[in-house]
Amino acid sequence: MNGKQAVGSAKAPPAIGPYSQAVRSGAWLFLSGQIPLDPATGEPVAGGAAEQTRQVMDNLTQVLAAAGAGWDQVVKTTLYLTDPADFPVVNGIYQGYLTPPYPARATVGAAWLPRGVRVAIEGTAHVPEEVR
Repeated sequence: MNGKQAVGSAKAPPAIGPYSQAVRSGAWLFLSGQIPLDPATGEPVAGGAAEQTRQVMDNLTQVLAAAGAGWDQVVKTTLYLTDPADFPVVNGIYQGYLTPPYPARATVGAAWLPRGVRVAIEGTAHVPEEVR
C-alpha cells in the first residue's frame, strides 16, 4: 500500500485533537500517544499511575487490534511520565503486556500531559500484510 491510512477503534478513546489514533503506511503502524481516558466516558480514569498505565495499555491494545496487530508487532515505544517516581509501577504494568523480545523504548520525563494525567505512551509497529 502506498500513502497513509488512518486506523482507529471505537473501543479506544477518540482523538482529542487533529490526529488519528494510528496511521498505517505500508507495513508500518504509527500509534499516537494514548493517555488514560476511559473510552466510554472520555474522562481520565480514577487512580494513580497503576490504573492510568493499565488504561493506556488497554487503549493501545484496542488500536493495535483495529489494525490487525498486537503487541508482538510493536518495535518501539516512548513512555512519558510526569513523575519519575512512577517509573517502577509503570514499568511493571507495561512489561505485563509484552513478551520478549521487547520493543525498543525510551522513557521521557514530561512537565505536563493533557488532562492532567500522569502517563502517556506512543509506539510504532511493523505489521506486514501476512500478519493482518
